[in-house]
Parts: sequence; structure tokens; C-alpha cells
Amino acid sequence: MKWTDVNDIAIELAETHPGMDPNRINFVDLMSWVTALPDFNDDPKHCGEKVLEAIQQAWIDEVE
Repeated sequence: MKWTDVNDIAIELAETHPGMDPNRINFVDLMSWVTALPDFNDDPKHCGEKVLEAIQQAWIDEVE
């Protein structure tokens, strides 16, 4: 997965952290959790706040 795979990342995060409220995660932790996903293989330096916001929103949509 790459940073642009926002929906796939959100699904993986929802499955990996089922009890976590995505509204409560900070971007530092979110970035760490994304880069720790087994299928993630993109450069952490290619991530920015807008990407993390998109991932967080997709995760919120996934759990609702």
C-alpha cells in the first residue's frame, strides 16, 4: 500500500485497531500505525497532514 491508498489503509486500521475511536487519534500515532501495517511499503517522508486527514476521515467513515 501507498499513502494514496487511503481507503485500503482505513480498512486495515479498522481491522488492526478495532476498539480505537479514529476521532481520538493524533497524527503522530496515526502515521506510526500506518507505517507499521504489514502491507504498507511507501516512504514515510511522502506523508503530510492532508494525507493523514484523509486517512482519518476514511477510517471514521469505515467504522460508522
